[in-house]
Amino acid sequence: MRIIPAIDIIDGKCVRLTKGDYSTKIIYNEDPLEVAKEFESSGIQYVHLVDLDGAKSSQIINYKILEEIASKTNLKVDFGGGLKSDEDLRIAFESGANQVTGGSIAVKKPDTFLNWIKNYGAEKIILGADCKERRIATHGWLETSMVDVVDFIADYEESGIKNVICTDVAMDGMLQGTSNQLYKEILEKTNVNLIASGGVASMKDVHEVKKLGCEGVIIGKAIYEGKITLKELQELC
Repeated sequence: MRIIPAIDIIDGKCVRLTKGDYSTKIIYNEDPLEVAKEFESSGIQYVHLVDLDGAKSSQIINYKILEEIASKTNLKVDFGGGLKSDEDLRIAFESGANQVTGGSIAVKKPDTFLNWIKNYGAEKIILGADCKERRIATHGWLETSMVDVVDFIADYEESGIKNVICTDVAMDGMLQGTSNQLYKEILEKTNVNLIASGGVASMKDVHEVKKLGCEGVIIGKAIYEGKITLKELQELC
């Protein structure tokens, strides 16, 4: 299972939110590149980079930070947040993203998102399936649709998607454990490569999602708050 630390960006700084609420912002480091290099030196190979400014404004904002991390480390970067157009996608890939995650656009502009899968290939495009009480959440989790998360993933699997990040917004940043029942259901009803995200509080959670069959796990606040050490992740890697 891939270990994927998260770096969330607001105003060029590494931050974490609770349940996606921008008013709960905590700044953990002024320099995201420094954080990325620390991950890399601990044997981490992947990073989940989220442009929270972009998610809120519906266009890519922090691509320069993506460019810096991609050019100054060997980390494989999955980039998301604010990707709403072909131009945003072009900028993300030209700035060094290995993969991009599309969430809101997959709900609001499915034809555009399907074209991304067709033009770039399913290995390059990740479906962001963020949900509140099973309903897909969009626009930096500020809006909630009526679409059920499992149906959403299953429909896109039929359209060729292979990789999915599923975040239960209610668990994100809470350090209270992962949504294992939801992940179990997704894995039973689809054949996607599922990346668990939200709520990881300890190595026990990491081992549990691995046992479920998740292809990867995104870890954020647990690292920044010292609940999981980079040494523990290094041993697992």
